[in-house]
Amino acid sequence: MKILSIQSAVAYGHVGNSAAVFPLQRIGVEVLPVYTVNFSNHTGYGAWRGPLISPDDVREVITGIEERGVFGEIDVVLSGYQGGEGIGDVILDAVARVKAANPSAIYACDPVMGNAKSGCFVAPAIPVLLRERVVPAADLITPNQFELGFLTGTEPTDLASTLASADAARALGPSTVLVTSVERPDRPEGTIEMLVVTDDGAWIVQTPHIPMKANGSGDVTAALFTAHFRTSGDAADALAKTVSSVYDLLSLTHASGQRELQLVEAQEFYAHPRMQFPVTRVR
Repeated sequence: MKILSIQSAVAYGHVGNSAAVFPLQRIGVEVLPVYTVNFSNHTGYGAWRGPLISPDDVREVITGIEERGVFGEIDVVLSGYQGGEGIGDVILDAVARVKAANPSAIYACDPVMGNAKSGCFVAPAIPVLLRERVVPAADLITPNQFELGFLTGTEPTDLASTLASADAARALGPSTVLVTSVERPDRPEGTIEMLVVTDDGAWIVQTPHIPMKANGSGDVTAALFTAHFRTSGDAADALAKTVSSVYDLLSLTHASGQRELQLVEAQEFYAHPRMQFPVTRVR
């Protein structure tokens, strides 16, 4: 499998491509990373150095890949945080060109906008771009519960309303929606859930909630689920493997006392998920 991953990069820590590439490689995926920024560290520190890469330069890199004749071999285009409207246009253009070369290729989009605690932290134009142009072009999206509501104009809370919101998102274009952080009021205390909805059904998995802010964990989640699902076509199995790997990554990071994901130290959990959490079909 080959994945064209268009995301940010940092030298220190793990977000964007600096979070997604290694886990994908560890499970045997060939990744073609294209960077949208090249920062010293993620912006959560409040200070960072390094350049934003202009949309024209990002497009040039993608065109250079196309000129090597490999677009027909790309199975997935993956994108995450989009810093500006210009990058969105470049990504959509790349998706169209990859799909022209390989009609079986899919576009997986992590529609990064914010979360319930921080609210929306992207430029005001980005949610509109995602909702009106990017998500309709995607085959798979991986929003958190807050982003799902923002995209669909709904308020997902309990399981029924979250399923309805996922269906509203699927009506925009993507056939598969992975909701990466479901916090419904009737769940057991100290737990969190992940939900996937496809044409074939819906499945949920519950894990203990690890009390930490883990920048980049959503990027790892989107990458692993996309690869597993693209490989097997089995949403429940892809969900089980992804949740197992990400939980163990977060657990290891929390135990280390470090702020940054212990991405390399957790590598065996990507290659050999423990499958410790049952997946329940809910529709």
